[in-house]
Amino acid sequence: MFHILVVDDDKNIRYAMKEILESAQYTVFVAENGEKAFDVLEKEHIDLTIVDIMMPHMDGYEFTKEMRAIDSEMPILMVSAKQLPEDRKKGFVVGIDDFMTKPIDTEELLLHVKALLRRAKIVSDRKLVVGDVILDYDSYTVEKKGEVQELPQKEFLLLFKLLSFPNKIFTRIQLMDEIWGVDCDTGSETVTTHVGRLRKRFENWDDFEIEAIRGLGYKAVKKK
Repeated sequence: MFHILVVDDDKNIRYAMKEILESAQYTVFVAENGEKAFDVLEKEHIDLTIVDIMMPHMDGYEFTKEMRAIDSEMPILMVSAKQLPEDRKKGFVVGIDDFMTKPIDTEELLLHVKALLRRAKIVSDRKLVVGDVILDYDSYTVEKKGEVQELPQKEFLLLFKLLSFPNKIFTRIQLMDEIWGVDCDTGSETVTTHVGRLRKRFENWDDFEIEAIRGLGYKAVKKK
């Protein structure tokens, strides 16, 4: 079960988010500011942090900046009533992964959290072996018996995701949310285009195959 830390100085918001996330089967910890959040992080394993901007003692920007100095991988979702582009930009500059504005929509919050956790799982597993094929996340390369192909980022992430869960069907919307992000304006036909490119690249490789599931999406099948 994933562990999520909610950092917000508003008690009502903290516990509203806690209730929403626990209803989705996450384990939730809360803190009232950045300093208290680091106390939690010292004691608990946290998979994702949701942090407000305006808080006493240590605000969301400062927390994120300090967090990135010690952990570059953990997803950070910034949630704030601030809606100016400058506020969002500052958040991304200091190291957040995603930004939402208050008031929070329950369904949207859960979609953002799921997408961030999916992307984090891809990053945590740096290499994947399928038959004679090795996918290396750090270099975006796919290698088989000395033959190496370096893929564009989105193609690699798409292939890595599908092969990480062989025979699991992913809808185009699921793949869009995870690889391109929930806020991406590109249509799901982008997934179809990238799958077509992957099929062409590896049409002569017999270790795996990407199958289209009519009306649903795609799945990867291991052949070895």
